[in-house]
Amino acid sequence: MNSIAAIILTFNEEKHIERCIRSLSGVCEEIFVVDCFSTDRTVKIAESLGARVYQHAWTNYATQFNWGLANCPITAEWVWRIDADEYLEGDLGCAMKKVLMECERDVNGVYVRKRIDFMGRPLLHGGWYPSYHLKVFRRGHGDCENRWMDEHIRVFGGRVITIKDGNQVDANLNDLTWWTGKHNGYATREMVDMLMMEYGMDTKVEEVVPSFHGTEEQRKRWLKLRYIKAPLFLRPFVNFIFRYILKGGFLDGKEGFIWHILQGFWYRLLVDAKIYELKSRFGFDVESIKKYLRDNYLTKIDRGGVKWYNFTLTQVLHLRSVQERRLYA
Repeated sequence: MNSIAAIILTFNEEKHIERCIRSLSGVCEEIFVVDCFSTDRTVKIAESLGARVYQHAWTNYATQFNWGLANCPITAEWVWRIDADEYLEGDLGCAMKKVLMECERDVNGVYVRKRIDFMGRPLLHGGWYPSYHLKVFRRGHGDCENRWMDEHIRVFGGRVITIKDGNQVDANLNDLTWWTGKHNGYATREMVDMLMMEYGMDTKVEEVVPSFHGTEEQRKRWLKLRYIKAPLFLRPFVNFIFRYILKGGFLDGKEGFIWHILQGFWYRLLVDAKIYELKSRFGFDVESIKKYLRDNYLTKIDRGGVKWYNFTLTQVLHLRSVQERRLYA
């Protein structure tokens, strides 16, 4: 009962895909790559390493992952969410197989320790490490919440446990030109996500219950809800000071300094600038801004999630009946 299927989303990941798949060897019995029509050697490399590749047009991360969850012929008991530029390090794989073999039937999710490497250096300070994320869940008992940004795996009931062996390492090998371009796209999605939360349009925000003393995802959601209430343009400065100075980010050397300037300040300032730009475009008229968001983003994400929502609802009802039969058997 400890078989695992990995789902990896890709688009032009020839630099990373081999490292990712090889780290899953002996850990995941099934490896599925959901590719967004890559134009490089990603598909060829993945198939040569035994992965099964399916291609699907991109809407956002959540809908792409949930499409793979619903359409890939997964037979394993568990699903592991891992990005193409991530890999397993240390004893994480062995520890996971052991835990899944021994865990009780009410365990539906597993948190693993994540580490970010930037410009070849592990970021061990600034609140970035150790950081625990729900990456593994029992098939049929979880999915990815459908959001434009800050999406998390959620499980439908049961317990979650934590493994503290090894790391799931996020180590992108692209240069800073690629990194800044990628984060420019992230900033647009973050702008949409924050405006929807600010105007009460995000009905999915409570899918991960905000709690400062809860899980990693719950704490991040709690902090984000308060971050959006802070003054525009002031909050990037506060975020940088908090992480780089108060949380010791300066201890990660030059690479840490570049990371906190770019990720902790520049990126957050860019998000605020895009928010200000959009509000100015509509003369700060809330109803006009909300209409723009509905027409260009909310409708699209809801359309992308319709099939998966219906599938999930049917599954949940079925699982409840199965659990009730077990309970009263």
